[in-house]
This record gives sequence, structure tokens and C-alpha cells, in this order.
Amino acid sequence: MCRWLAYSGSPVLMDRLLYQPQHSLIDQSLHSRMGVETTNGDGFGIGWYTKGRDEPAVFRDTGPAWNNRNLRDLSQHITSPLFFAHIRASTGTAVQQTNSHPFRHGRWLWMHNGAIAEFHRLRRDLCLLLDPVLFPCIEGSTDSEVMFLLALTMGLDEDPPGAVARMAGHVENLAQRHGVQSPLQMTIATTDGEHLWAFRYSSARASRSLFHSNRVETLRRLHPDLAFLRELSDEATVIVSEPLGDLPGVWTEVPESSYGRVARGLHEWQPFVPQPA
Repeated sequence: MCRWLAYSGSPVLMDRLLYQPQHSLIDQSLHSRMGVETTNGDGFGIGWYTKGRDEPAVFRDTGPAWNNRNLRDLSQHITSPLFFAHIRASTGTAVQQTNSHPFRHGRWLWMHNGAIAEFHRLRRDLCLLLDPVLFPCIEGSTDSEVMFLLALTMGLDEDPPGAVARMAGHVENLAQRHGVQSPLQMTIATTDGEHLWAFRYSSARASRSLFHSNRVETLRRLHPDLAFLRELSDEATVIVSEPLGDLPGVWTEVPESSYGRVARGLHEWQPFVPQPA
């Protein structure tokens, strides 16, 4: 499937997280340890926020991240307090720019690892649930983009956890009517540029891997020799599909069937339960 990274905290160069760690996201594009596929080379994307702009910037491409010179160059020059990065392994839909994550709508970013089982059977009915205003916004052919637009339809602006729960409930309800078993597999990150939410859930209760970094002040005590930690503010948090390295005490696995909100260094994880349609 895919691997992704979300960062929130003091402004940092993207290069510090995308390329420099021992098991960076770029390394994972070739050598994933916990993904369904070892290689994630079916496109990539980054999305980031800058001071004074409400809408995020997005750069996406169809080739593999590991050899993209533009991505390497940009990551050495872009500093942001909140950014997403995603490397894609297609689950069957086309390798094209409009299918690369993260997806953007207004001030929102969204990225996903997982799949809706037998999406080709459910796609039409799911799209008919979309707000008519959002229907023309469909650019690609992925289940991930439809999930995003469904969440927007169901109130992402006002209630992100509730909107994602309602989206998941509609997917499972529709799948049940079509006889599709265990339809939903998802780790999702979404943000409005201020707060970051992450979700880990699957219908089979066997979700793809997801981890968050521990508090920076704790990491400084554990690893006082790491200069990078002195550059970060106490509220800095990274959420990743798999850890960026093997240093002890840095990463904690996100609980199964849970969601969390990250703001000012706090991440509060609560049970995630789809709301029945």
C-alpha cells in the first residue's frame, strides 16, 4: 500500500525528516519494513503550510521519490511548521499525478494508507453520497480521494473525528449491502493547517502500522547528544507509518481503532468507532 509522514511543531527543513533519518521516508520508498509492499514507487507528494497563507502548497509526481531531484532540492529549501509527505504503492488504480497524495481542498490536506475492498463495486454509490458541490472536485480515480470528499461532505470543517467516523460508517454500511467483507483499511492524516488529526482503523481490527513520536523534552533527556532535538520546540510531533530509526524511546505505536488530535505537542488518543449510516 503506502507510507506517510505528518509533522507539526516548530518550523523545520523538510530534508531533516524526509532524507536525513536512518530509515527516512525516502529510504522507505525502497526498503519499507512494515508495509504490505517493500517498494513504494508509484508516485509521491508533499503538502505544506507557510506563514500568511491559509491554503497549503502541494507538490506531487508520478515517479518514485527516491530518485526525484526536484523533491530533494525542494526539501532542502522549504521550512514549514506543518507538512505532510506520502509515498504511494498503488492498490490497482492508475499511476497518475491526480492519484498521488496528499489531496487538497481549501485549507485541508488529506492522505491515506489502506484501501476500500472492491472499491470498483462501491465507487458509484459512494460518489452519489457526495455533496453535489464537491462532486466536480474529483480529479483522480482512487478510493482515498473519495474518502476525503465524503469526509468533507459529512462535516470535516466542523467536526473532523465525527466526519471521518461517519465516512467510515457509510463505507461499511454500503459494503455490507454489496456483500463485501472487511471493506475498510485505513491510516489517515488530515489537517486544516492548525490542528492535525490521525486515524488508525480497519474493519477487521488488523490495521496497518502507525506510530507517533514521544514528547521532545523526554527525547532530549534520553538522547542529549542529538543536536536535531535541540532545534525542535517542545510541541513538535511526528506521526509516521513506520519509525524513522531504531533509537530507543523515540516511537510509540498508535493504538488499534483509535484517533488522535495533535496540537502544541499534545496527542490525545481515543477509541475510533465508525458511526452507522
